[in-house]
Amino acid sequence: MTLLIKNAYLVTMDDHQREIPDGGLFIRDGFIESVGQTGSLPDAADEVLDLKGHVVFPGLVNTHHHFYQTLTRAVPAAQDANLFNWLKTLYPIWARMNPGDIFVSTQTALAELALSGCTTASDHLYLFPNASKLDDEIAAALEVGLRLQASRGSMSLGESKGGLPPDSVVDSEENILKDSQRLIERYHDPKPGAMTQIVLAPCSPFSVTSDLMKQSAKMARHYGVHLHTHLAETEDEEQFCMQMFGHRPVGYMQEVDWVGDDVWFAHAVWVNDEEIKVFAKHNCGVAHCPTSNMRLASGIAPVKEYRAAGVNVGLGVDGSASNDGSHLLAEVRNAMLVSRVKEGLTGYSLSNDPNRKLMTAREALYLGTRGGAAVLGRTDIGSLEAGKCADFFAVNLNTLGYAGMHDPVSAVVFGQPVNVDYTVVGGRFVVKEGHLAALDAGKLIEKHNKAAKRLLAG
Repeated sequence: MTLLIKNAYLVTMDDHQREIPDGGLFIRDGFIESVGQTGSLPDAADEVLDLKGHVVFPGLVNTHHHFYQTLTRAVPAAQDANLFNWLKTLYPIWARMNPGDIFVSTQTALAELALSGCTTASDHLYLFPNASKLDDEIAAALEVGLRLQASRGSMSLGESKGGLPPDSVVDSEENILKDSQRLIERYHDPKPGAMTQIVLAPCSPFSVTSDLMKQSAKMARHYGVHLHTHLAETEDEEQFCMQMFGHRPVGYMQEVDWVGDDVWFAHAVWVNDEEIKVFAKHNCGVAHCPTSNMRLASGIAPVKEYRAAGVNVGLGVDGSASNDGSHLLAEVRNAMLVSRVKEGLTGYSLSNDPNRKLMTAREALYLGTRGGAAVLGRTDIGSLEAGKCADFFAVNLNTLGYAGMHDPVSAVVFGQPVNVDYTVVGGRFVVKEGHLAALDAGKLIEKHNKAAKRLLAG
């Protein structure tokens, strides 16, 4: 199967950061065979798509999400809470979920992501009530057509043992490890172009034991899969770790063998300069979640400092109840804007340092593409180059919101976030002419709303 994209403004995000007016892609069997100006590409294919007036980017990579939380968006009692109080409000509601809820929420979140230009998504599912399994999420994702880094999350430290979650939503460590092994052996695909990969992801320092952290790391390294957890999201967590483990969050990760190029952390807001050096030394990655961090008043991650130190940083929409949306292109914009806010708070306008610069639109797009791929440890995605997966999205610039925009690349970041016109994963259309290719959006919304109302009604 071949696909030819032609006449687009092509943004490759390759090592040379090439931008090709009148550019295109020739795709064969899900992988990019050639990239260049339209006239240099073959002129025939099984399908030809003329994208004149469109800008084409590598598919966005979402490095942190909780799909199931689409069921509890804008819950009144959780609208104005910080992280710990927000969690305590929602834990009992989430405990009522069933396998069907996991399935429909996964498809809702992935549909939103696809419409925002996302082609690969990492999800962190860490509670499994009423016979729910990660299998439910994996099956739902395969129907949508996005690549999935399915994180087998877990919580084993309930309130009775000093943890934050109620005992009703935690599981035994024996069951967690047994299921983790089952999932890796059944679903993990290490090959280039993989649609499903498994990640081991104990939820957070305040919801799992040190022993589970160590055993999960040991298992992940035995099988060659990656590790993921929440870390240093709030000051509350810092205080919890000091009291419970005698370490700050990053020091605690070192204590339980959770540093390395196979590890990435969600949020990582409350870190100091020495801890940034630890991440850089051990090649740990960071999932930056700007909207969620603003929503929960958690703070602003030191992205500029991370990047200066050589730490891989990607973007995440985070849970759809701490963001209330799954729009990854919006995260690109918010990452740029909140970085500029942070600069302003530290006196940027008074600085005469010529080396001190604001985050650019292209830098923010890099976080959402190449940065995310590096965080997930995937070398087959993140840029438009020969040999890489044919994952990309396209936006039509001939619309009212882009009228008067003079830079086709920055336009999609400085402008208000839009739904994209095309999203392609492995050469297959997931979004075509602005519509989901594999799902009936109306029926999905109806089913999802019914499940959400049931959960809140108790």
